[in-house]
Order: sequence, then structure tokens, then C-alpha cells
Amino acid sequence: MAVLDHHRVIAIDGPGAAGKSTVALQLAEHLGALLFDTGALYRAVTLASLRHGVSGADADGLARLIDRIRIEIHPASVADGRQIDVLLDGEDVTWAIRTPEIDALVSRVAAYPQVRDALLPVQREIADGKTAVLVGRDIGTVVIPEAGTKIYLDASTAERARRRLVELDSRGIASSYDVVLHDLQRRDAHDSERATSPLRAAPDAIVIDTDGRAIEDIVHEIETTVRSHWESEARGE
Repeated sequence: MAVLDHHRVIAIDGPGAAGKSTVALQLAEHLGALLFDTGALYRAVTLASLRHGVSGADADGLARLIDRIRIEIHPASVADGRQIDVLLDGEDVTWAIRTPEIDALVSRVAAYPQVRDALLPVQREIADGKTAVLVGRDIGTVVIPEAGTKIYLDASTAERARRRLVELDSRGIASSYDVVLHDLQRRDAHDSERATSPLRAAPDAIVIDTDGRAIEDIVHEIETTVRSHWESEARGE
């Protein structure tokens, strides 16, 4: 098995709506790094399962589906608020995977060991030898445990619900604070309690509470940490 190089990977984990994607986008721009939101893979598989008639309860069927579809991640090509382009078999599904329907189903799909195993080598290969910012829920613990810098972003459930509601409203999707709050609480419980790759901070991750903090401030803190790591590495420390 080839040895992969992930020493310049920045792993950003945390629960939904903690600010991971927004922080990662700006951080990647500042560092000239590849931005890779790994959660988009699971969302794309969830969308594909609906389109191909594969039950969300069929873990083996979902894993086989991954071998039949093609998921691509590219830099954003449209100025509509997206942070990356997500293509499913050549079709732009960037926003199609961000609907409440996918939100309600993706945790179940992502919890299956078969699905996570099928997508793991894809994620590791994409990051090999690159300066990359990877966003997810188990990047620093499972996907890239040897990442050079590990960050865990957190925020109160109330604040995360407020942010998610604003995001949905900006895209013309009607919802309510109570519905969004309930969905986040349900997903938090599911992600934290699942047997495979549960949501948690890596022991060596830097935990940052984003409540009441400006995105620019958080990005600056992480960028300073990353560049410090790189400088120490260059000195052979």
C-alpha cells in the first residue's frame, strides 16, 4: 500500500452549522489550499440513492451504488453563494444536496460502515501530497488522522439553529427555528452516538467555540496556528 502524504492537510471537524464551511473557504483562500467539504460526498450519495431507488436502509446497496456513480469536487464556478461545485455523474448538484430532504436523510447514510469505507480511499487520495483544507465530522479522527493541523469548531445548538435558518432563508427555503433546531439536535445525537466514526474532537485537535465570534477572527487564529506549524516543520522541530 502506498504511503500517503497528509502533513499539510488542515482537518476541520465539528457539528452542523458550527461555521466549518465558511471558515474553511476563507482559510483555503488565505493559504492557497484546496477546499474539500467531505460532507458533500455523503450528501451526493444520499441524493443518488433517491434517484436510483436504493433504500437508505440498504447499507450494502449504498456501498455498491458508490461504485456506479461519479462524484466530483471542484472550485466554485458560479457566484451564487456556493463554496465548491459538486457534480454527480456530470450534473451540478451543489444546491440539490443542501435541501431539508437531504438534511433529514444524510446522517443515516453516513453512519453505515460500508458507505464510509467505500468513500474513505476517495477522500485520502484527493488530499495526498496537497495543501488542503478538509471539512467534515471525522477528518482528524478517521479520514486523515495524520493531518498536520486538526481543528474542531463548535457552537451552541441555539446559535447553530439560527445560522442554519438564515442560510435556508437566503436560498428561499421555508422553515422555522423550531424545526431547524429539532433537526440539528437529532443529527447531533445520531452523529455522536453512532458506532462507526462518531462525532468527536481528536485528542490533539484545537477546539474553538465560534459563538459570538467573527469569521475573520476565527480564520486568523487558525491561519496563525497553521503557519506556525509549517515554520516549525521547516526548521525540523
